[in-house]
Amino acid sequence: RAPGIGDGRIDRLRAGPAGLRPVPHPLTAPAPEAGVSGFLLPRAALPARVTLTTGKPRAGTIFVSARVPQHDGPETPLEMLNRPESFFPFRPNDGEILLVAKGQTVALTIDHGPVGDPDRLSAAKELQLELVLANGSTLAGRAAVELPEQHSRALDYLNATTAPFFELSTEESTHFVNRAHVLFARPRD
Repeated sequence: RAPGIGDGRIDRLRAGPAGLRPVPHPLTAPAPEAGVSGFLLPRAALPARVTLTTGKPRAGTIFVSARVPQHDGPETPLEMLNRPESFFPFRPNDGEILLVAKGQTVALTIDHGPVGDPDRLSAAKELQLELVLANGSTLAGRAAVELPEQHSRALDYLNATTAPFFELSTEESTHFVNRAHVLFARPRD
């Protein structure tokens, strides 16, 4: 006989194993109550500007993992954006946390963005690019290309990966651009 209402089995399944409680999400949940486990994944907050397909850049805060297995230090914004999850948390300066769709994100900008590993940057070739985006805006900056010399053109950089976001830097900031919202790029070398 299939489980049904009243035999207690469905109610036990809904309740979950005895003694376990839902784990609050670290970015949206209120502070844990006394006696409730405070298991939270450590996050680092970064000031950022998010540009969505429907508007102008909006200032606020993004949250990245404080530790990742691939390297020392916190997750980079590029790593966070290129994770397979479809949404990321963003707290606008003027409001509550929003769960932003990565597919609707044109660019995420960090002022005085990541400088990166100086040894890797010294070995990388710099490309100057101007991007024309689907929302009508343009971004100009440089990309650090770590590809074989025979494959280090702007076209090679833009096609080097299928990851949704790539990095373009200026003296003031780093832009993490969604390649799906780039109409075209102009090499400026």
